[in-house]
Amino acid sequence: MNYTEALSWIYGTQHHGIKPGLAAIRRLMGELGFEGKAQRFIHVAGTNGKGSVCAMIDAVCRAEGLHTGLYTSPHLVTYRERIRLDGAMISEEQTACGLTKIARLVAGWEPHPTFFEITTALALDFFERQQAEIVVLETGMGGRLDATNVLDPIVSVITAIDLDHQAWLGSTLGEIAHEKAGIIKPGVPVVSSPQKAEAAGVLVKTAAEKNAPLEFVTEPLVKFPVGLAGSHQKLNAALAIAALSTGGVTVSESAIRKGLREVDWPGRFQLINNRSSSFKNLIILDGAHNEAAANRLVLTWREVFGVEKATLILGVLKDKDVTAVCRALLPIASACIVTPVRSERSSKAEELQAIIRELAPGLDCQVAGGISQAVGMAALRGEKILVAGSLFLVGEALGVFEGRSGSEMSLQ
Repeated sequence: MNYTEALSWIYGTQHHGIKPGLAAIRRLMGELGFEGKAQRFIHVAGTNGKGSVCAMIDAVCRAEGLHTGLYTSPHLVTYRERIRLDGAMISEEQTACGLTKIARLVAGWEPHPTFFEITTALALDFFERQQAEIVVLETGMGGRLDATNVLDPIVSVITAIDLDHQAWLGSTLGEIAHEKAGIIKPGVPVVSSPQKAEAAGVLVKTAAEKNAPLEFVTEPLVKFPVGLAGSHQKLNAALAIAALSTGGVTVSESAIRKGLREVDWPGRFQLINNRSSSFKNLIILDGAHNEAAANRLVLTWREVFGVEKATLILGVLKDKDVTAVCRALLPIASACIVTPVRSERSSKAEELQAIIRELAPGLDCQVAGGISQAVGMAALRGEKILVAGSLFLVGEALGVFEGRSGSEMSLQ
């Protein structure tokens, strides 16, 4: 398969759905001949902040000169974003070659591996063949039954745990924490963000059962500037550095300084100064897709822009707590433009409009047919534009601003 054919095939596997469990990924890694003995793995789970922590760990390791692999999800514009080596995306040729090999291996499998299982296998096989020294892995969802949970890491990292993916992970904080704590391995040290009492209790109990040393990182890292906006990123930075230290990865102070200063994690309070002929508004992109992330976005907005408000472009997936996300974001909105997301899971724009009109009856709320139209409508208001509610929507917006026909996320 060429790259286009490989993409078509991998996106086609999404009809197999989500199937939590490790049997398929273990079988697949076995047939690929994966050993994973030459790499040191850092495994990161959590509800919010895990991508930022992964990006920071990766950036610091690269600044130290370590041959570093980074596996994250979802992607924003291109599938290849998920798999990076020394900061560079896996190439189209490497992607096509790897997926072709996997497609041949799994032909006829029952049950068929899922999209995420295949992508995880592609990443791990790629990192092993490229002889990466450090591999930073972000869980896709949960942890205990996540496809990334087939490795023995040098340290397990757990970021802030909150309510999300309740249909899969459980309806309470304790149940969700149990799934996240599933990445804790016997004797392997664990570092965690501060947690709410219910989640913290689960982590403490699990770590004790696994004889895994557990440290809660409670103080933000103030010694070095961090290239990501928001005071919460200082705490994420402290967690990232604690993970490296606890895992025995030696990095210099200069590497920490350089890595944290230069870390880049698109779609998380990302500022875009658009200079196209059609509009010149400052645009802020943030994929905040659950209540906790939306609340954090509002705090960061106020840290950066004070009492100023934005024209809010909002799209949310229907399997999220849509009302809670809207309620959290509306205090910083002077007006709202709602739009569907290019996903079968998208909330209808008219339903979002009804929710917003109920929550804020006096707020101007209009419906757009898609992100391009929404941005054009927002630009007419002449104020800052905030695109939020879904990483899918942020990916679409980036595709528009980068002059692409659309995000590959639209194929999902």
